[in-house]
Amino acid sequence: MSLADRIERFRARLAEWFRGLYHGMVSHPAYEKIEKEAEDVEDTFMLACFPEAFGIPSPVSYYTAELLPYLEDEFEAWERRMWDRGSLLERKGQQYHF
Repeated sequence: MSLADRIERFRARLAEWFRGLYHGMVSHPAYEKIEKEAEDVEDTFMLACFPEAFGIPSPVSYYTAELLPYLEDEFEAWERRMWDRGSLLERKGQQYHF
């Protein structure tokens, strides 16, 4: 193995290490925040469409019931998530690591 091959292999390992470091420090936390915000927006949309699932009367439930066949899988996951999660304050407080 020549010196040039060893240097090239070292540079490839170093580049892979830096990619992992960048992903762990910058991009992965950003993706987590984006996913949490998207989940919050989806939860808000589902609550606006189907408030009667939690006992909140809604005058537009007749119209939003037409969406139910299209959102069946998301509805079950959303309902389970809403019943299992703690308070909204507790969920938002996770970002401060108390």
